[in-house]
Amino acid sequence: MRLAVIGHLSRDVIADGAPRIGGAPWHAGRAYAALGADARIVAKCGEAEAIDFSRELETLGLPFDLVVGGETTAFSFSYDAAGTRTMHVDALGEPWSEEELRVADVEWLHVAPLLRGQIDLGMLSAPHILLDAQGLVRASRVGPLRLDGDFDRTQLRHVSMLKLAEEEAAVVGEVDVPETIVTHGVRGATVNGTHVPADPVECDPTGAGDMFAAAYLVARADGADPIDATRRAAAVVAELLR
Repeated sequence: MRLAVIGHLSRDVIADGAPRIGGAPWHAGRAYAALGADARIVAKCGEAEAIDFSRELETLGLPFDLVVGGETTAFSFSYDAAGTRTMHVDALGEPWSEEELRVADVEWLHVAPLLRGQIDLGMLSAPHILLDAQGLVRASRVGPLRLDGDFDRTQLRHVSMLKLAEEEAAVVGEVDVPETIVTHGVRGATVNGTHVPADPVECDPTGAGDMFAAAYLVARADGADPIDATRRAAAVVAELLR
């Protein structure tokens, strides 16, 4: 496989609705599938959701590995009229072990933990690693979601691309990573200091960041430079959200 996404699946409850599958392996997987990428999904969840989540992953038509253990990470959240999300952590998934993290022969690796401490980047090996910063700044505790800068910055030495939401970038501050991509929702994204606008889409934005990261990685793997990859990723997200 040329690309892979690895991370926890989540059980999401949005605006008091029915629980549904979430997490980067699902949302990024949708983008990889739509783009016809040579990609694999490596996901983890709890026993209670394993059968249902496996069936959901099968619908994407991509090869996948589902590691089962502990609880499924769970969130409940809602959006206000301006699109600002309020999140609550309902359950914590167990961290990945080194054995579970073995992903062979992958050149481009999309790493997307949902909470801090779920994945030790030192256990991974790939020429190009894109990390979702939520796995650095989200405190691993049940209750209202809290972002803080109490993370191990040595983890970043393994990262070639860091994707951050605006609020995560404010917490992380300056980093020494070759490529940093900050997403601004409907206002597009900034890559290495250059802003790239996006086509605004009025709809449920859940998973947009995961889709963006996946589409960005595909574009970079295909030879696009960071700015063009950002443009392509923004267009893919807009189309998928529609």
